[in-house]
Amino acid sequence: MSVYDKLSALGISLAPVAPPAAAFLPFVRTGDLLFVSGHIAKKDGQPWMGKLGADLNTAQGKEAAREIAIQLLGTLHAATGDLNQIARIVKLLVLVNSTPTFTEQHLVANGASELLGELFGESGKHARSAFGVAQIPLGACVEIELIAELR
Repeated sequence: MSVYDKLSALGISLAPVAPPAAAFLPFVRTGDLLFVSGHIAKKDGQPWMGKLGADLNTAQGKEAAREIAIQLLGTLHAATGDLNQIARIVKLLVLVNSTPTFTEQHLVANGASELLGELFGESGKHARSAFGVAQIPLGACVEIELIAELR
């Protein structure tokens, strides 16, 4: 089953890539690696604002991370023209806007990791870092960047 068939079965449609809000590119390819710039959590088309451990709980953060993974897939599609050209998801960097006492950044990150694993199977399993940070642009609750290997 292709990645697109799996997306369809999950009821997921990919949105077009939004233009960058600052001086950077949405993705850069070098050799067989594709580096995708950080995407922030959005809800109803606006930044999903809040701090984990104060305004949002772990389940909400996990949902935000999953939504970001869908945005990242849209960018991967724009970069490749075909998600089936992704040989492997190599690494995620997950930044979680959180209080100093919030310690479940890894569980928030699972929202993105689990979806990528479901869509790409073994090739979706990746290295990952998840950090708690004091703030993310526009007050967003989560930001994720991705590195993928192309066929």
